[in-house]
Amino acid sequence: MQLNKNAAERLIADLGMDDMPIMAVRAVRVPVAGDWFARYKNTVRQFLGTLTECVQELAFMNLTQDEFMELMMGRAVPPNLSVRFRIPLVWGGDLSVANMFMCYTFPHSHNMDRFIIAQTGNDIVWVPNPAKKIYLPTHTAGGGDGGNATEDRLAQMAAQIAQNRGME
Repeated sequence: MQLNKNAAERLIADLGMDDMPIMAVRAVRVPVAGDWFARYKNTVRQFLGTLTECVQELAFMNLTQDEFMELMMGRAVPPNLSVRFRIPLVWGGDLSVANMFMCYTFPHSHNMDRFIIAQTGNDIVWVPNPAKKIYLPTHTAGGGDGGNATEDRLAQMAAQIAQNRGME
């Protein structure tokens, strides 16, 4: 059954992501280049290099200092984090940083997959399209009164990395 936007929003809300923006994509398969995975790995490294502008979101992901540094340096994606495409390659999505976002693997990436799979066979498929490079549900993004020492520490580290890379 083809979903309209309201039905798709209810479905993704039922999966615990009521604040996730969605967009419609025509589910017409397009060929994907054979070297896509090697290019994907390079694009993920580029994507990771842009995360210095996402320190506030990263501060709420409960990363260790080592995981944070590995991520900021573009070396490794920490466990339970996934880099996803906004528009899947098989439906014409670009292999580009602009078409990527990061979220927790469990439960968010798993639930996004369930959301998309539930629409199998539809001509138009609604896909997750978060506003930022990192998706965190709204209820986890607020630090509350009194500040956040982790956010302050990570912000200082990110500022230092940006300065070292000449990205001030």
